[in-house]
Amino acid sequence: MSAWLSILVPLLVMFFALGMERVEARMREFTVRQEELDDFLERARPEEVKALFRSGTSRALELFRLRNRGTRAPRRNLSRDRVAS
Repeated sequence: MSAWLSILVPLLVMFFALGMERVEARMREFTVRQEELDDFLERARPEEVKALFRSGTSRALELFRLRNRGTRAPRRNLSRDRVAS
């Protein structure tokens, strides 16, 4: 019985450690760097802050990154649309 325990316990610990490593790797992918969050909080636009409250940090930072890259779709000019109506 003790021979089985001496084999089984290290194997269980090893599998647990491997599983926790996978969990940690997934968490590391979704972690936001402190500098990036500080930059967001200093320069966020109202629609990005709304996205932060509605959808969470990941969507708000995605909008913020797109705006900083200049690849964000242009916003419609509502005042021009009202004049044309």
